[in-house]
Amino acid sequence: MREKLSAIVPTYNEENNIEECLRSISFADEIIVVDSFSTDRTVEIAQKYATKVVQHEYDYSAKQKNWIIPQAKYQWVLIVDADERVPPELQKEILKVLESPRYDAYWIGRRNFFGKKEIKHGSWGRDKVIRLFKRDRARYEDKEVHEEMIVDGNVGSLKNKFIHYTYHGVEDYLKRLHRYAEWGANQRMKEGWKGRWYHIALFPIFTFFRNYIINLGFLDGIEGFIIEALNSYYVFLKYLKLFERTRGI
Repeated sequence: MREKLSAIVPTYNEENNIEECLRSISFADEIIVVDSFSTDRTVEIAQKYATKVVQHEYDYSAKQKNWIIPQAKYQWVLIVDADERVPPELQKEILKVLESPRYDAYWIGRRNFFGKKEIKHGSWGRDKVIRLFKRDRARYEDKEVHEEMIVDGNVGSLKNKFIHYTYHGVEDYLKRLHRYAEWGANQRMKEGWKGRWYHIALFPIFTFFRNYIINLGFLDGIEGFIIEALNSYYVFLKYLKLFERTRGI
């Protein structure tokens, strides 16, 4: 006997990812896809595998997930992004944990891939997220970007990791960076930040140095350099947008 599990997958135009993602969570007792009105075949594909497909207007990630979590049928919930996979060893560990859970939520690490290469250092190297949790004990912070999960209880960790195919080419990645930079600037405004010239000049440099040098991103070769250059560009964009808002541009 074990606790039953509801898996939740948020989507928007994920026809290239959704089938493999849903196959990897077929062990769940319920699969809910919450779609933000995709214009491709995402919904059509999802309906072949999901218990339920619902559509809901998207504002930002935390708000979308907090809207769908209470609708899960079962007490234990697993959230999986469409570009993530739950490999067999993680599936087995989750099912084993649900036989006798010791915690109210669990951290799960992510193996991040740049194309076919796994990135083990830098800003991607220590990536982990709380994704397995009791439905009534956890919610995401109401932040537009980089939200963390707030858990009313104790949090453990799983040994095995998600597979995360986060990079699908520079054009797609740059679109996401611009979107995240917009959300990041909005969040800083809500927190009372004022955009200053030194944020634009210094924060990107510090970000690159920390991730590429201190966190050993250079050990991932040219891919490591590209990732940290793009990450620093995101920081530059975020504070440039904040600077514009502060100046009323």
